[in-house]
This record gives sequence, C-alpha cells and structure tokens, in this order.
Amino acid sequence: MSAADPGPAPDGTPLFLLDEVPDTDLITVAGPEGKHAVDVLRLGAGERVRVGDGDGVLAECEVVSTAPGRLQVRVLTRHELEAPDPEFVLVQALPKGDRGQLAVELATELGVDRVVPWQAARCVTRWTEDRVARGVGKWRAAARAATKQSRRPRVPEVTEPMTTRQVCGVLADVDLAVVLHEQARTPLAGLALPTSGTVVVVVGPEGGLTDGEVVAFRAAGATPVRLGPEVLRTSTAGAAALAALSARTRWA
Repeated sequence: MSAADPGPAPDGTPLFLLDEVPDTDLITVAGPEGKHAVDVLRLGAGERVRVGDGDGVLAECEVVSTAPGRLQVRVLTRHELEAPDPEFVLVQALPKGDRGQLAVELATELGVDRVVPWQAARCVTRWTEDRVARGVGKWRAAARAATKQSRRPRVPEVTEPMTTRQVCGVLADVDLAVVLHEQARTPLAGLALPTSGTVVVVVGPEGGLTDGEVVAFRAAGATPVRLGPEVLRTSTAGAAALAALSARTRWA
C-alpha cells in the first residue's frame, strides 16, 4: 500500500475552490474566484496558486495569464488528500444573529470536519421551516469562505439541523463525545483521545443546557467537560475546544 499523500507544505499560497478540478494541464479560474484573484489579490503571471474542489483534490499551479475576472493557471503537481483522522464534529446550538456564521468560520479555521446545527431548548433563534434553507445556506457559505481563507483542502460538511433526539443518535455511534458544560468537573485536557474514528463536541446555547439535555447526552455516551475557568460564548466555545483537540492530535 502506498503512503498517504501528505499534500503541499503549509506556506500560505492562495487557494481557489472550483466545483471540480479538471484533469488538464491548464485550468481557468473564472466567476467570483477569478474576480477575487485578479481584482483583489492582483495576481500576475509566474505567481503560485492552488486550485481545489473542497473534497481533497488539490492542484499546485502557476499563473500563466490574467484577464478581467479570469485567471489561467498551469498545473505543476496534483494531490489527492485523505480525510483527517480522527474526524472532528461540532454540534452547535443555534446562536443569535450572525454569531452562527462566526462559530462556523472559527470552527473551520480550527479543524472541524462536520458541523451539525442543533435546535436546543433554550435557543433564542428558531429555524422554522421557511428559514432552514436560508440558515443552512449561510452556514455552508461561511464554511466555504473560511476554508479558502485558512487554505484547507476540504470544506467541512454542514448538515441539516437536528433535534436533541437526533443528536443523541449521533453521539451513540462515535468514538468520543463531549459536552461543554460550565459545571463539569472533568477538564477536556484530561481526557484520553482516540487516534482514529470520530470525536464530537456539543456546544449549548447562550442560555445553557437544560438538565434534561445533559441527562440525555450522558445516556447517549457523552461526557460533560469544561475547557477552563472561564465561561465562553456559544459562538467561540466550539472553536476553543477544537483548538485544544487539534493541539493534541493534528498539530502535534
């Protein structure tokens, strides 16, 4: 079995995402991506860029030519990158206003692989049937933008929103599940982490978890944990937990 492709070195090279990366020597980057490359980044011939599909395919390229809103690049090397292992999943209670998008952006930058919007009992925000598509769409757009900004080869999946019962079903079938809770005695830093599989972090709403939610999550196999002495906002707590997890696994 051949060794896994480690991918290109993390050097800050601009990344552009297409629906697919053509199997050709020359690739044209157009639309919003091309406009950003030419009008905002002002890239020119000879500069290095990367083009990916957001699902692990990544091409290292050199700019050949530019035109208004359009960039043509020559492929130098191609990579097919495996999904990270262990997988990180964030179950995020719906925050108020734009804080949901902030939570997704931060989580993406800090390594999340899947985000599950959760309608917790004390959520002020309610995604009624006519608002689900819009809410999910905003979260997916935030994940895609943060993927490019952080130069990640994969865009995290944002699922349809789940109920508490559905979240319990997810927790019962993973390798490690933790629930952030300010009254928990177990520190996240003290838990043994699996080297493979799926790790889930549940973040409650600004109003906190109900006793019933904590009991249900415990019954599903999750462990209540604390990050530290401070109580973080729901929009930043998930990112803090993911940073702690990445520091012990992917960044080690």
